[in-house]
Order: sequence, then structure tokens, then C-alpha cells
Amino acid sequence: MTNGTRSAAHRPVQLDDVSKAIIEQLQADGRRSYADVAKAVGLSEAAVRQRVQRLTEAGVMQIVAVTDPMQLGFTTQAMIGIRTSGDTRVLAERLAEIPEIDYVVLTAGSFDVMAEIVCENDEELLELLNTRIRVIEGVQSTETFVYLKLQKQFYNWGTR
Repeated sequence: MTNGTRSAAHRPVQLDDVSKAIIEQLQADGRRSYADVAKAVGLSEAAVRQRVQRLTEAGVMQIVAVTDPMQLGFTTQAMIGIRTSGDTRVLAERLAEIPEIDYVVLTAGSFDVMAEIVCENDEELLELLNTRIRVIEGVQSTETFVYLKLQKQFYNWGTR
């Protein structure tokens, strides 16, 4: 994972059991102190700090605050399915440059690319669709799936 993206060209990083345990501790609570993580995984606080730094620098993980957009005044969220006649990678790069889009993925199936968008209101969504997304070269069609309610959003799937 690099800058929030994942590429099939990259090989998975081989993690030892201790690194996996550190990641799982931070997935459960990203605010957990290095001292608490160290106790849980059997290392010193300094060793945990070094491993976390290496894991974040390598792009294996990020430590971020996940917010509820609705609580912050962003009342409109949507997933946009996009069909293109051009190179899907180029389209994905263009979409990734739009600040209101927080997730872009190339897909197989009915859509070539899916993009998640967070907006203050429906008017902003409409403006974004018409002036920033549908005008990108190669975009043939879009289908917008407006979120009615965010039921579940967790990031603690572990490390396998």
C-alpha cells in the first residue's frame, strides 16, 4: 500500500508474528500507547515504536482517525460507478486528483471504476458530477449510488 493505494504489481510484505500482533493491536485501537502495545506483544516500547515506523514508512499500514462524515456536516455520500472507453488507469488517476473523492478502485463487472465521494450536500454532488467527473475524457456513463445510512465501517480485518 503506497499513499493509500494498492497495486497488484507489488508483492505482499512478509510479516512476522510480532509485526502482525502489533498491527492487530493498533487496528483494535489506533490510540493505544506504544507501552501498551509492547506489553501485549512482548517487546520493548522502543522496539514497537521502530516497528510501527518501519511498517508505516513501507506503506503496510496507516494510522488515521476515521470520522463519520455526517457528524462533520458532510450530508451526502455516494459511490459512483463509471464506465469508460479509455484506459481505466488514466481515469482512476484523474479521479484520485479530485479532493472530494476519497476512494477509487478499478473493477471488473458492470463498471470500470468505482469512486466514493463525500460532499456537503446534494448540490455539491451534482456540481461535482457534471463539471468534474462526467467531463473527464473517456467517461461514457456514470451511475450514482447515494448512501442513505452508513451501517458498518470497520478496519480490523487482521493480518492473516
